Amino acid sequence: MDNSKRGSIPMQVDLHLSKSQCATTSVEMKRMQNVLYSLAVGSIVYIVRCTRPDVAFAQNITSRFQQNSGEAHWTASYELTVIAMLDSKPIEMTQNLKLAVKEVIWIRKFIDELGVVPSNDYPIKMNCDNSAAIIMAKESGIQKGAKHFKIKYHYVHECIETGEIDIVKVHTYDNLADPFTKALAGPKLTRHARSMGLRPASSFM
Repeated sequence: MDNSKRGSIPMQVDLHLSKSQCATTSVEMKRMQNVLYSLAVGSIVYIVRCTRPDVAFAQNITSRFQQNSGEAHWTASYELTVIAMLDSKPIEMTQNLKLAVKEVIWIRKFIDELGVVPSNDYPIKMNCDNSAAIIMAKESGIQKGAKHFKIKYHYVHECIETGEIDIVKVHTYDNLADPFTKALAGPKLTRHARSMGLRPASSFM
């Protein structure tokens, strides 16, 4: 790790890791047997959970190749180690939104039981950067081509109708969920990290 190259962002925007980059030849396999890839990934998991949620997406990608990693995977993981919101497409959004709604409803009930706030009756605001997904969630009728979403959307629509949640359009540029779902360029990642409240340790000294 002493000679590792420090990256400015967790993962390059144009970097695509896949199984085709796994070790295949005997030389490559022998080389990767001496590489502590799983240890590096484990360190990244610790970093994500404790101090750096902005590297969660990169951690998710690098974790997929622990059984048979290749040089490209190792390069991405050690560069990441040295560095130490709802994001949906209309189709993927169905299950994601339902799970997100269930999560915020559970949190609301948990806070209510704690009794730490005088009132928790207002709708919980949920930001989404996909206009089509918001329309489909708020409309009582579902388009003919989207009938397979029907059961899942009933739950989301019901929560909107009863005032449990309020889905609000947020510009994709301001979506704080982006660092968890895709690789971002340096300036955008830094801005999102600051919006999350993350600060370099040096700023407190």
